[in-house]
Amino acid sequence: MSQAEQHRGRRRPRLDRPALVALLFGLAGVLYRLVLTLFTVPVSNSDEATFGLAALHIGQGRERPVFLYGQHYMGMVESYLAAPLVALAGPSWPVLRLPMLALYALFLYLIHRLTRRICAPWFATFVVGLLVLGGERVVRDQLTVVGGRPEVKPAVLVMLLITVGLAAGTIHRRRLAVAAFGLLVGVALWSDWLILPYLAVAGLTLVWAVRRELLGWSGLLLVAGVAVGVAPMIVDNLRAGPGDDSLSVFREISTKTGPLPPWSDRIRGGLLEGVPLAHGLCPVDGCGRWQQWFGVLYPVLLVVGAVFAVLAYRRAARPRGQRVGPVVQLALVVGAALTLLSYVRSPLAATSPLDNARYLSVLQLSLPAVLWPLWVVAVACWRGTAGALGRLTGALSTAVLAALTAIALLVTVLFAATGTAASRTEEAQARELAAALRADGPHQVYGDYWTCNRLIFNTDEAVVCGVLDGDLSPGQNRYLPYWRLVGRAERPGYVTEVDSPMDRRLRRLLADRADAAPVREIGGYRVYHPDTPVRPWR
Repeated sequence: MSQAEQHRGRRRPRLDRPALVALLFGLAGVLYRLVLTLFTVPVSNSDEATFGLAALHIGQGRERPVFLYGQHYMGMVESYLAAPLVALAGPSWPVLRLPMLALYALFLYLIHRLTRRICAPWFATFVVGLLVLGGERVVRDQLTVVGGRPEVKPAVLVMLLITVGLAAGTIHRRRLAVAAFGLLVGVALWSDWLILPYLAVAGLTLVWAVRRELLGWSGLLLVAGVAVGVAPMIVDNLRAGPGDDSLSVFREISTKTGPLPPWSDRIRGGLLEGVPLAHGLCPVDGCGRWQQWFGVLYPVLLVVGAVFAVLAYRRAARPRGQRVGPVVQLALVVGAALTLLSYVRSPLAATSPLDNARYLSVLQLSLPAVLWPLWVVAVACWRGTAGALGRLTGALSTAVLAALTAIALLVTVLFAATGTAASRTEEAQARELAAALRADGPHQVYGDYWTCNRLIFNTDEAVVCGVLDGDLSPGQNRYLPYWRLVGRAERPGYVTEVDSPMDRRLRRLLADRADAAPVREIGGYRVYHPDTPVRPWR
Protein backbone atom coordinates (compact mmCIF):
# COMPACT_ATOMS: atom_id res chain seq x y z
CA MET A 1 0.00 0.00 0.00
CA SER A 2 2.91 2.31 0.58
CA GLN A 3 6.60 2.68 -0.04
CA ALA A 4 9.23 3.68 2.49
CA GLU A 5 10.86 7.08 2.16
CA GLN A 6 14.05 8.12 4.01
CA HIS A 7 13.48 11.38 5.88
CA ARG A 8 16.05 12.87 8.29
CA GLY A 9 17.31 9.53 9.40
CA ARG A 10 13.87 7.97 9.74
CA ARG A 11 11.81 5.86 7.39
CA ARG A 12 8.26 6.96 6.87
CA PRO A 13 5.63 5.39 4.63
CA ARG A 14 4.78 7.05 1.33
CA LEU A 15 1.64 6.19 -0.58
CA ASP A 16 2.18 4.83 -4.06
CA ARG A 17 0.04 6.13 -6.90
CA PRO A 18 -2.74 3.48 -6.72
CA ALA A 19 -3.05 3.95 -2.96
CA LEU A 20 -3.13 7.74 -3.31
CA VAL A 21 -5.91 7.60 -5.90
CA ALA A 22 -7.82 5.13 -3.71
CA LEU A 23 -7.43 7.51 -0.77
CA LEU A 24 -8.88 10.39 -2.81
CA PHE A 25 -11.77 8.19 -3.91
CA GLY A 26 -12.39 7.15 -0.33
CA LEU A 27 -12.37 10.72 0.96
CA ALA A 28 -14.88 11.69 -1.74
CA GLY A 29 -17.14 8.80 -0.75
CA VAL A 30 -16.99 9.66 2.95
CA LEU A 31 -17.58 13.38 2.27
CA TYR A 32 -20.60 12.55 0.08
CA ARG A 33 -22.10 10.42 2.85
CA LEU A 34 -21.24 12.99 5.51
CA VAL A 35 -23.31 15.59 3.66
CA LEU A 36 -26.20 13.11 3.40
CA THR A 37 -25.84 12.34 7.11
CA LEU A 38 -26.02 16.01 8.09
CA PHE A 39 -29.25 16.40 6.10
CA THR A 40 -30.72 13.10 7.39
CA VAL A 41 -30.84 11.56 3.94
CA PRO A 42 -32.09 8.86 3.49
CA VAL A 43 -35.12 9.67 5.61
CA SER A 44 -35.35 8.31 9.16
CA ASN A 45 -38.03 5.87 10.30
CA SER A 46 -39.30 4.17 13.45
CA ASP A 47 -37.10 1.07 13.02
CA GLU A 48 -34.04 3.31 13.13
CA ALA A 49 -35.57 5.32 15.96
CA THR A 50 -35.85 2.13 18.02
CA PHE A 51 -32.09 1.67 17.76
CA GLY A 52 -31.69 5.35 18.63
CA LEU A 53 -33.89 5.06 21.70
CA ALA A 54 -31.92 1.99 22.78
CA ALA A 55 -28.71 4.04 22.38
CA LEU A 56 -30.28 6.78 24.51
CA HIS A 57 -31.23 4.28 27.22
CA ILE A 58 -27.77 2.67 27.13
CA GLY A 59 -26.07 6.06 27.43
CA GLN A 60 -28.24 6.95 30.41
CA GLY A 61 -27.59 3.60 32.07
CA ARG A 62 -31.28 2.66 32.00
CA GLU A 63 -31.09 -0.43 29.79
CA ARG A 64 -28.57 -2.99 28.56
CA PRO A 65 -30.44 -4.57 25.63
CA VAL A 66 -28.99 -7.59 23.87
CA PHE A 67 -31.48 -7.63 21.00
CA LEU A 68 -33.61 -4.97 19.39
CA TYR A 69 -36.61 -4.13 21.56
CA GLY A 70 -39.49 -6.45 20.73
CA GLN A 71 -37.49 -9.23 19.06
CA HIS A 72 -34.82 -11.80 19.82
CA TYR A 73 -32.50 -12.05 16.84
CA MET A 74 -31.10 -8.62 15.85
CA GLY A 75 -28.07 -7.60 17.91
CA MET A 76 -27.57 -4.09 19.26
CA VAL A 77 -23.94 -3.39 18.34
CA GLU A 78 -24.93 -0.22 16.48
CA SER A 79 -26.83 1.15 19.49
CA TYR A 80 -23.84 0.53 21.75
CA LEU A 81 -21.55 2.30 19.27
CA ALA A 82 -23.87 5.32 19.14
CA ALA A 83 -24.65 5.42 22.88
CA PRO A 84 -21.68 7.62 23.96
CA LEU A 85 -22.40 10.19 21.24
CA VAL A 86 -26.13 10.26 21.96
CA ALA A 87 -25.43 10.59 25.69
CA LEU A 88 -23.07 13.51 25.03
CA ALA A 89 -24.94 15.41 22.31
CA GLY A 90 -28.53 14.26 22.82
CA PRO A 91 -30.68 12.35 20.34
CA SER A 92 -30.39 13.49 16.73
CA TRP A 93 -30.18 11.58 13.48
CA PRO A 94 -26.72 12.83 12.38
CA VAL A 95 -25.27 11.94 15.79
CA LEU A 96 -26.89 8.50 15.65
CA ARG A 97 -25.52 7.84 12.16
CA LEU A 98 -21.94 9.04 12.67
CA PRO A 99 -20.70 5.59 13.80
CA MET A 100 -22.18 4.13 10.59
CA LEU A 101 -20.17 6.65 8.58
CA ALA A 102 -17.03 5.57 10.46
CA LEU A 103 -17.83 1.91 9.75
CA TYR A 104 -18.22 2.72 6.06
CA ALA A 105 -14.82 4.43 6.00
CA LEU A 106 -13.32 1.41 7.76
CA PHE A 107 -14.99 -0.90 5.22
CA LEU A 108 -13.40 1.02 2.33
CA TYR A 109 -9.96 0.87 3.94
CA LEU A 110 -10.19 -2.85 4.69
CA ILE A 111 -11.52 -3.92 1.31
CA HIS A 112 -8.80 -1.85 -0.39
CA ARG A 113 -6.14 -3.50 1.73
CA LEU A 114 -7.50 -7.00 1.18
CA THR A 115 -7.91 -6.50 -2.57
CA ARG A 116 -4.31 -5.30 -2.88
CA ARG A 117 -3.13 -8.39 -1.03
CA ILE A 118 -5.08 -10.95 -3.09
CA CYS A 119 -5.37 -9.18 -6.46
CA ALA A 120 -3.52 -6.04 -7.65
CA PRO A 121 -3.02 -2.39 -6.56
CA TRP A 122 -4.83 -0.62 -9.40
CA PHE A 123 -7.68 -3.12 -9.25
CA ALA A 124 -8.05 -2.36 -5.54
CA THR A 125 -8.32 1.31 -6.47
CA PHE A 126 -11.01 0.49 -9.04
CA VAL A 127 -13.01 -1.47 -6.43
CA VAL A 128 -12.85 1.46 -4.01
CA GLY A 129 -13.98 3.77 -6.80
CA LEU A 130 -17.06 1.63 -7.40
CA LEU A 131 -17.86 1.40 -3.70
CA VAL A 132 -17.78 5.15 -3.13
CA LEU A 133 -20.69 5.51 -5.55
CA GLY A 134 -24.16 4.90 -4.25
CA GLY A 135 -27.79 5.71 -4.87
CA GLU A 136 -30.46 5.62 -2.20
CA ARG A 137 -30.60 1.82 -1.78
CA VAL A 138 -26.84 1.57 -1.20
CA VAL A 139 -26.40 4.55 1.11
CA ARG A 140 -29.48 3.54 3.11
CA ASP A 141 -27.81 0.22 3.90
CA GLN A 142 -24.57 1.98 4.78
CA LEU A 143 -25.80 4.95 6.84
CA THR A 144 -29.08 4.10 8.54
CA VAL A 145 -28.99 2.43 11.94
CA VAL A 146 -31.17 -0.61 11.32
CA GLY A 147 -28.88 -3.37 12.50
CA GLY A 148 -26.27 -5.80 11.26
CA ARG A 149 -24.77 -5.09 7.90
CA PRO A 150 -22.61 -1.96 8.44
CA GLU A 151 -20.61 -3.67 11.20
CA VAL A 152 -20.44 -7.28 9.99
CA LYS A 153 -18.86 -6.40 6.64
CA PRO A 154 -15.72 -4.87 8.20
CA ALA A 155 -15.62 -7.80 10.64
CA VAL A 156 -15.45 -10.32 7.78
CA LEU A 157 -12.73 -8.31 6.03
CA VAL A 158 -10.61 -8.25 9.20
CA MET A 159 -11.04 -12.02 9.53
CA LEU A 160 -9.83 -12.56 5.98
CA LEU A 161 -6.90 -10.18 6.45
CA ILE A 162 -5.94 -12.12 9.59
CA THR A 163 -6.00 -15.33 7.55
CA VAL A 164 -3.86 -13.78 4.81
CA GLY A 165 -1.35 -12.52 7.38
CA LEU A 166 -1.16 -15.86 9.16
CA ALA A 167 -0.65 -17.75 5.91
CA ALA A 168 2.00 -15.31 4.69
CA GLY A 169 3.79 -15.23 8.04
CA THR A 170 3.48 -11.45 8.46
CA ILE A 171 1.58 -11.71 11.77
CA HIS A 172 3.90 -12.47 14.69
CA ARG A 173 1.40 -12.74 17.56
CA ARG A 174 -0.40 -15.58 15.91
CA ARG A 175 -2.40 -16.84 18.88
CA LEU A 176 -3.68 -13.36 19.63
CA ALA A 177 -4.72 -12.98 15.98
CA VAL A 178 -6.63 -16.27 16.08
CA ALA A 179 -8.39 -15.18 19.28
CA ALA A 180 -9.35 -11.88 17.61
CA PHE A 181 -10.70 -13.88 14.65
CA GLY A 182 -12.92 -15.85 17.02
CA LEU A 183 -14.11 -12.72 18.82
CA LEU A 184 -15.16 -11.15 15.52
CA VAL A 185 -17.04 -14.32 14.57
CA GLY A 186 -18.96 -14.21 17.85
CA VAL A 187 -19.82 -10.51 17.60
CA ALA A 188 -20.94 -10.92 13.98
CA LEU A 189 -23.15 -13.88 14.95
CA TRP A 190 -24.77 -11.82 17.69
CA SER A 191 -25.22 -8.84 15.39
CA ASP A 192 -26.75 -10.34 12.24
CA TRP A 193 -27.29 -13.96 11.22
CA LEU A 194 -27.41 -13.02 7.53
CA ILE A 195 -23.62 -12.99 7.54
CA LEU A 196 -23.46 -16.73 8.31
CA PRO A 197 -22.37 -17.78 4.77
CA TYR A 198 -19.37 -15.45 4.91
CA LEU A 199 -18.50 -16.53 8.44
CA ALA A 200 -18.54 -20.15 7.28
CA VAL A 201 -16.17 -19.58 4.34
CA ALA A 202 -13.91 -17.32 6.43
CA GLY A 203 -13.70 -20.07 9.05
CA LEU A 204 -12.80 -22.69 6.45
CA THR A 205 -10.13 -20.38 5.06
CA LEU A 206 -8.61 -20.03 8.52
CA VAL A 207 -8.63 -23.82 8.97
CA TRP A 208 -6.83 -24.19 5.62
CA ALA A 209 -4.21 -21.61 6.64
CA VAL A 210 -3.38 -22.78 10.19
CA ARG A 211 -5.01 -26.17 10.65
CA ARG A 212 -2.09 -27.63 12.61
CA GLU A 213 -1.94 -24.67 14.99
CA LEU A 214 -5.67 -24.99 15.70
CA LEU A 215 -5.02 -28.38 17.31
CA GLY A 216 -3.27 -26.62 20.22
CA TRP A 217 -3.64 -23.38 22.15
CA SER A 218 -4.71 -21.46 19.06
CA GLY A 219 -7.78 -23.64 18.70
CA LEU A 220 -8.74 -23.10 22.34
CA LEU A 221 -8.27 -19.34 21.97
CA LEU A 222 -10.41 -19.38 18.81
CA VAL A 223 -13.26 -21.09 20.65
CA ALA A 224 -12.86 -18.75 23.61
CA GLY A 225 -13.00 -15.72 21.33
CA VAL A 226 -16.22 -16.95 19.69
CA ALA A 227 -17.74 -17.63 23.12
CA VAL A 228 -16.90 -14.14 24.40
CA GLY A 229 -18.27 -12.45 21.28
CA VAL A 230 -21.52 -14.39 21.26
CA ALA A 231 -21.94 -14.40 25.08
CA PRO A 232 -24.66 -11.70 25.16
CA MET A 233 -26.83 -13.79 22.82
CA ILE A 234 -26.20 -17.00 24.79
CA VAL A 235 -27.07 -15.38 28.13
CA ASP A 236 -30.23 -13.80 26.72
CA ASN A 237 -31.38 -17.09 25.21
CA LEU A 238 -30.79 -18.96 28.45
CA ARG A 239 -33.10 -16.47 30.19
CA ALA A 240 -35.72 -16.43 27.43
CA GLY A 241 -39.06 -18.13 27.91
CA PRO A 242 -40.32 -21.01 25.74
CA GLY A 243 -40.59 -19.90 22.13
CA ASP A 244 -38.81 -16.59 22.77
CA ASP A 245 -35.27 -17.82 22.10
CA SER A 246 -33.51 -16.65 18.95
CA LEU A 247 -33.75 -19.95 17.08
CA SER A 248 -37.49 -20.29 17.69
CA VAL A 249 -38.21 -16.71 16.67
CA PHE A 250 -35.99 -16.89 13.59
CA ARG A 251 -37.54 -20.21 12.58
CA GLU A 252 -41.04 -18.74 12.92
CA ILE A 253 -40.11 -15.77 10.74
CA SER A 254 -38.47 -17.98 8.12
CA THR A 255 -41.34 -20.47 7.89
CA LYS A 256 -44.42 -18.26 7.84
CA THR A 257 -47.43 -19.98 6.37
CA GLY A 258 -48.67 -19.14 2.92
CA PRO A 259 -48.12 -20.22 -0.66
CA LEU A 260 -44.48 -20.31 -1.70
CA PRO A 261 -43.85 -18.47 -4.97
CA PRO A 262 -42.32 -20.60 -7.73
CA TRP A 263 -38.55 -20.77 -8.04
CA SER A 264 -38.68 -18.82 -11.30
CA ASP A 265 -40.27 -15.80 -9.57
CA ARG A 266 -37.84 -15.93 -6.65
CA ILE A 267 -34.81 -16.22 -8.91
CA ARG A 268 -36.11 -13.40 -11.08
CA GLY A 269 -36.64 -11.15 -8.05
CA GLY A 270 -33.28 -12.08 -6.53
CA LEU A 271 -31.16 -11.74 -9.66
CA LEU A 272 -32.89 -9.12 -11.79
CA GLU A 273 -33.86 -6.78 -8.93
CA GLY A 274 -31.89 -7.72 -5.82
CA VAL A 275 -28.38 -8.01 -7.26
CA PRO A 276 -28.41 -4.75 -9.27
CA LEU A 277 -30.02 -2.86 -6.38
CA ALA A 278 -27.46 -4.16 -3.90
CA HIS A 279 -24.63 -2.95 -6.15
CA GLY A 280 -26.07 0.52 -6.71
CA LEU A 281 -27.11 0.06 -10.35
CA CYS A 282 -30.78 0.96 -9.88
CA PRO A 283 -32.84 3.67 -8.17
CA VAL A 284 -34.68 2.64 -5.03
CA ASP A 285 -38.01 2.25 -6.87
CA GLY A 286 -36.76 -0.58 -9.08
CA CYS A 287 -34.60 -1.59 -12.01
CA GLY A 288 -35.32 -0.94 -15.66
CA ARG A 289 -34.59 -3.69 -18.14
CA TRP A 290 -31.39 -1.96 -19.22
CA GLN A 291 -30.17 -2.15 -15.59
CA GLN A 292 -31.01 -5.82 -15.00
CA TRP A 293 -28.23 -7.20 -17.19
CA PHE A 294 -25.81 -7.36 -14.27
CA GLY A 295 -28.18 -9.70 -12.43
CA VAL A 296 -28.19 -12.04 -15.42
CA LEU A 297 -24.40 -11.87 -15.67
CA TYR A 298 -23.76 -12.29 -11.93
CA PRO A 299 -24.04 -16.12 -11.72
CA VAL A 300 -21.71 -16.40 -14.72
CA LEU A 301 -19.19 -14.14 -13.00
CA LEU A 302 -19.39 -16.29 -9.86
CA VAL A 303 -18.57 -19.42 -11.87
CA VAL A 304 -15.76 -17.71 -13.77
CA GLY A 305 -14.39 -16.28 -10.52
CA ALA A 306 -14.34 -19.73 -8.95
CA VAL A 307 -12.53 -21.18 -11.99
CA PHE A 308 -9.96 -18.35 -11.93
CA ALA A 309 -9.33 -18.92 -8.23
CA VAL A 310 -8.85 -22.68 -8.66
CA LEU A 311 -6.49 -22.23 -11.61
CA ALA A 312 -4.48 -19.59 -9.73
CA TYR A 313 -4.25 -21.92 -6.74
CA ARG A 314 -2.89 -24.75 -8.89
CA ARG A 315 -0.33 -22.49 -10.57
CA ALA A 316 0.89 -20.92 -7.31
CA ALA A 317 3.96 -22.13 -5.47
CA ARG A 318 3.58 -24.57 -2.60
CA PRO A 319 3.99 -22.19 0.37
CA ARG A 320 0.63 -21.13 1.78
CA GLY A 321 1.62 -17.49 1.54
CA GLN A 322 1.60 -17.81 -2.26
CA ARG A 323 -1.71 -19.65 -2.38
CA VAL A 324 -3.73 -17.72 0.18
CA GLY A 325 -4.87 -15.13 -2.39
CA PRO A 326 -6.73 -17.62 -4.60
CA VAL A 327 -8.14 -19.34 -1.51
CA VAL A 328 -9.61 -16.06 -0.23
CA GLN A 329 -10.97 -15.26 -3.70
CA LEU A 330 -12.69 -18.64 -3.81
CA ALA A 331 -14.08 -18.07 -0.31
CA LEU A 332 -15.57 -14.74 -1.39
CA VAL A 333 -17.17 -16.33 -4.44
CA VAL A 334 -18.67 -19.15 -2.39
CA GLY A 335 -19.87 -16.69 0.27
CA ALA A 336 -21.71 -14.68 -2.40
CA ALA A 337 -23.22 -17.82 -3.95
CA LEU A 338 -24.48 -19.10 -0.59
CA THR A 339 -25.91 -15.69 0.33
CA LEU A 340 -27.72 -15.43 -2.98
CA LEU A 341 -29.04 -18.99 -2.68
CA SER A 342 -30.30 -18.31 0.84
CA TYR A 343 -32.05 -15.16 -0.38
CA VAL A 344 -33.85 -16.74 -3.35
CA ARG A 345 -35.13 -19.52 -1.09
CA SER A 346 -37.22 -16.89 0.70
CA PRO A 347 -40.65 -15.94 -0.68
CA LEU A 348 -39.72 -12.28 -0.09
CA ALA A 349 -37.38 -12.45 -3.08
CA ALA A 350 -40.50 -12.75 -5.26
CA THR A 351 -43.19 -10.94 -3.29
CA SER A 352 -41.20 -7.87 -2.19
CA PRO A 353 -37.84 -7.69 -3.99
CA LEU A 354 -37.45 -3.91 -3.71
CA ASP A 355 -37.90 -3.76 0.06
CA ASN A 356 -35.76 -6.81 0.76
CA ALA A 357 -32.82 -6.21 -1.57
CA ARG A 358 -31.07 -4.81 1.52
CA TYR A 359 -30.39 -8.39 2.59
CA LEU A 360 -28.01 -8.69 -0.38
CA SER A 361 -25.90 -5.67 0.55
CA VAL A 362 -23.26 -8.05 1.97
CA LEU A 363 -22.53 -9.09 -1.63
CA GLN A 364 -20.30 -6.00 -1.78
CA LEU A 365 -17.75 -8.10 0.14
CA SER A 366 -17.35 -10.32 -2.92
CA LEU A 367 -16.96 -7.55 -5.47
CA PRO A 368 -13.15 -8.04 -5.77
CA ALA A 369 -13.47 -11.77 -6.49
CA VAL A 370 -16.42 -11.32 -8.86
CA LEU A 371 -14.81 -8.60 -10.99
CA TRP A 372 -11.19 -9.82 -10.86
CA PRO A 373 -11.46 -12.09 -13.95
CA LEU A 374 -12.88 -9.20 -15.98
CA TRP A 375 -9.98 -6.99 -14.88
CA VAL A 376 -7.33 -9.60 -15.70
CA VAL A 377 -8.70 -10.22 -19.18
CA ALA A 378 -9.15 -6.50 -19.86
CA VAL A 379 -5.58 -5.68 -18.78
CA ALA A 380 -4.16 -8.51 -20.91
CA CYS A 381 -6.06 -7.14 -23.89
CA TRP A 382 -4.85 -3.57 -23.51
CA ARG A 383 -1.25 -4.68 -22.92
CA GLY A 384 -1.34 -6.59 -26.18
CA THR A 385 -0.43 -9.92 -24.58
CA ALA A 386 -3.55 -11.76 -25.81
CA GLY A 387 -4.46 -13.30 -29.15
CA ALA A 388 -7.44 -12.40 -31.31
CA LEU A 389 -9.92 -14.25 -29.12
CA GLY A 390 -8.29 -12.78 -26.03
CA ARG A 391 -8.58 -9.26 -27.47
CA LEU A 392 -12.27 -9.79 -28.16
CA THR A 393 -12.85 -11.13 -24.65
CA GLY A 394 -10.81 -8.28 -23.21
CA ALA A 395 -12.85 -5.71 -25.11
CA LEU A 396 -16.08 -7.24 -23.75
CA SER A 397 -14.63 -7.29 -20.22
CA THR A 398 -13.64 -3.65 -20.54
CA ALA A 399 -17.15 -2.80 -21.72
CA VAL A 400 -18.68 -4.58 -18.72
CA LEU A 401 -16.44 -2.75 -16.24
CA ALA A 402 -17.07 0.58 -17.96
CA ALA A 403 -20.84 -0.03 -18.01
CA LEU A 404 -20.83 -0.89 -14.29
CA THR A 405 -18.99 2.32 -13.49
CA ALA A 406 -21.11 4.50 -15.75
CA ILE A 407 -24.46 3.17 -14.49
CA ALA A 408 -23.43 3.37 -10.82
CA LEU A 409 -22.21 6.94 -11.39
CA LEU A 410 -25.43 7.89 -13.18
CA VAL A 411 -27.63 6.47 -10.39
CA THR A 412 -25.51 8.30 -7.80
CA VAL A 413 -25.69 11.64 -9.59
CA LEU A 414 -29.45 11.36 -10.16
CA PHE A 415 -30.03 10.55 -6.50
CA ALA A 416 -27.82 13.39 -5.26
CA ALA A 417 -29.39 15.87 -7.69
CA THR A 418 -33.08 14.94 -7.60
CA GLY A 419 -33.67 12.05 -5.20
CA THR A 420 -33.13 13.75 -1.85
CA ALA A 421 -35.97 16.28 -1.97
CA ALA A 422 -38.70 13.82 -0.89
CA SER A 423 -36.62 12.62 2.05
CA ARG A 424 -35.92 16.15 3.22
CA THR A 425 -39.59 17.11 2.94
CA GLU A 426 -40.74 14.10 4.94
CA GLU A 427 -38.03 14.68 7.53
CA ALA A 428 -39.05 18.34 7.88
CA GLN A 429 -42.69 17.34 8.46
CA ALA A 430 -41.69 14.82 11.14
CA ARG A 431 -39.59 17.44 12.93
CA GLU A 432 -42.38 20.02 12.67
CA LEU A 433 -44.77 17.55 14.30
CA ALA A 434 -42.27 16.78 17.06
CA ALA A 435 -41.61 20.46 17.78
CA ALA A 436 -45.32 21.29 17.94
CA LEU A 437 -46.20 18.43 20.30
CA ARG A 438 -43.17 19.05 22.47
CA ALA A 439 -44.12 22.71 22.87
CA ASP A 440 -47.92 22.55 23.13
CA GLY A 441 -48.79 18.91 23.76
CA PRO A 442 -50.39 16.50 24.08
CA HIS A 443 -47.40 14.63 25.45
CA GLN A 444 -49.02 11.19 25.59
CA VAL A 445 -50.37 10.15 22.20
CA TYR A 446 -51.31 7.15 20.12
CA GLY A 447 -50.15 6.75 16.53
CA ASP A 448 -49.16 4.19 13.92
CA TYR A 449 -45.89 2.27 13.98
CA TRP A 450 -44.05 4.49 11.50
CA THR A 451 -44.96 7.61 13.49
CA CYS A 452 -44.47 6.60 17.12
CA ASN A 453 -40.84 5.79 17.82
CA ARG A 454 -39.58 8.43 15.41
CA LEU A 455 -41.73 10.99 17.27
CA ILE A 456 -40.38 9.82 20.63
CA PHE A 457 -36.77 10.05 19.42
CA ASN A 458 -37.29 13.47 17.83
CA THR A 459 -38.65 14.82 21.12
CA ASP A 460 -36.05 13.15 23.38
CA GLU A 461 -38.91 11.23 25.03
CA ALA A 462 -40.75 14.45 25.93
CA VAL A 463 -43.63 12.98 23.91
CA VAL A 464 -44.50 9.31 24.49
CA CYS A 465 -46.40 7.35 21.86
CA GLY A 466 -48.29 4.05 21.90
CA VAL A 467 -48.60 2.12 18.62
CA LEU A 468 -52.01 1.34 17.13
CA ASP A 469 -52.88 -0.47 13.93
CA GLY A 470 -55.15 1.07 11.31
CA ASP A 471 -58.24 -0.36 13.02
CA LEU A 472 -57.22 1.27 16.33
CA SER A 473 -56.20 -2.01 17.95
CA PRO A 474 -52.85 -2.33 19.77
CA GLY A 475 -49.98 -2.54 17.28
CA GLN A 476 -46.29 -3.41 17.37
CA ASN A 477 -45.12 -1.73 20.56
CA ARG A 478 -41.44 -2.63 20.69
CA TYR A 479 -40.79 -0.92 24.03
CA LEU A 480 -43.73 -1.69 26.32
CA PRO A 481 -43.04 1.05 28.94
CA TYR A 482 -44.14 3.64 26.35
CA TRP A 483 -47.42 1.79 25.78
CA ARG A 484 -48.07 1.61 29.51
CA LEU A 485 -47.39 5.33 30.01
CA VAL A 486 -49.88 6.30 27.32
CA GLY A 487 -52.35 3.73 28.67
CA ARG A 488 -52.33 5.51 32.05
CA ALA A 489 -52.91 8.95 30.51
CA GLU A 490 -56.30 10.46 31.37
CA ARG A 491 -56.55 12.39 28.12
CA PRO A 492 -54.24 10.98 25.43
CA GLY A 493 -53.93 12.49 22.00
CA TYR A 494 -53.96 10.77 18.62
CA VAL A 495 -51.54 11.44 15.78
CA THR A 496 -52.58 10.17 12.35
CA GLU A 497 -51.45 10.76 8.81
CA VAL A 498 -54.06 12.78 6.96
CA ASP A 499 -56.73 10.51 5.39
CA SER A 500 -54.96 7.32 6.48
CA PRO A 501 -57.07 4.30 7.56
CA MET A 502 -56.40 5.21 11.20
CA ASP A 503 -57.50 8.79 10.57
CA ARG A 504 -60.79 7.71 8.95
CA ARG A 505 -61.48 5.10 11.63
CA LEU A 506 -60.84 7.60 14.43
CA ARG A 507 -63.18 10.18 12.91
CA ARG A 508 -65.94 7.59 12.65
CA LEU A 509 -65.53 6.69 16.31
CA LEU A 510 -65.52 10.32 17.37
CA ALA A 511 -68.65 10.83 15.22
CA ASP A 512 -70.20 14.17 16.09
CA ARG A 513 -67.27 15.06 18.30
CA ALA A 514 -64.75 14.91 15.47
CA ASP A 515 -65.00 18.58 14.61
CA ALA A 516 -65.72 19.67 18.16
CA ALA A 517 -62.61 17.97 19.56
CA PRO A 518 -59.39 19.97 19.24
CA VAL A 519 -57.83 19.01 15.89
CA ARG A 520 -54.66 20.42 14.39
CA GLU A 521 -53.06 19.72 11.05
CA ILE A 522 -49.28 19.79 11.22
CA GLY A 523 -47.52 18.99 7.98
CA GLY A 524 -49.06 15.78 6.74
CA TYR A 525 -50.46 14.82 10.15
CA ARG A 526 -53.64 15.40 12.14
CA VAL A 527 -53.45 15.69 15.92
CA TYR A 528 -56.65 14.89 17.83
CA HIS A 529 -57.06 15.65 21.52
CA PRO A 530 -60.58 14.60 22.55
CA ASP A 531 -61.89 15.21 26.05
CA THR A 532 -62.42 11.49 26.64
CA PRO A 533 -59.99 8.82 25.39
CA VAL A 534 -60.86 6.51 22.49
CA ARG A 535 -59.65 3.03 23.38
CA PRO A 536 -61.91 0.56 21.53
CA TRP A 537 -59.71 -2.45 22.42
CA ARG A 538 -60.83 -2.05 26.04
